[in-house]
Amino acid sequence: MAQGQATKVKKKKKSVLKRAAQARQRAEVNRANRTRVRTMMKRLRTAITSGDSTAAGSLLQPTMSAIDVAISKGVLHENTGNRYKSRLALAFNGAKTAKA
Repeated sequence: MAQGQATKVKKKKKSVLKRAAQARQRAEVNRANRTRVRTMMKRLRTAITSGDSTAAGSLLQPTMSAIDVAISKGVLHENTGNRYKSRLALAFNGAKTAKA
């Protein structure tokens, strides 16, 4: 299936319809979690690049936590989430030391 398209149901059995409905519901939840993580990462990156260390400091922990939640829910692969966290921490620490 292409990304963002609804699941097509060929059979009209009750179990097939139920699984299709569950797949749609899970896709919606996964999309919301993925969007939440990406938005938080974007806010943190803009705070880091603008040099606002207080905003970046307050956004760092919730962003890391959101990434961990996405990993535990299976929205992000563990290595992908760890890579995101590592890069954000490096950028935050680099901005913090550059300011000092």
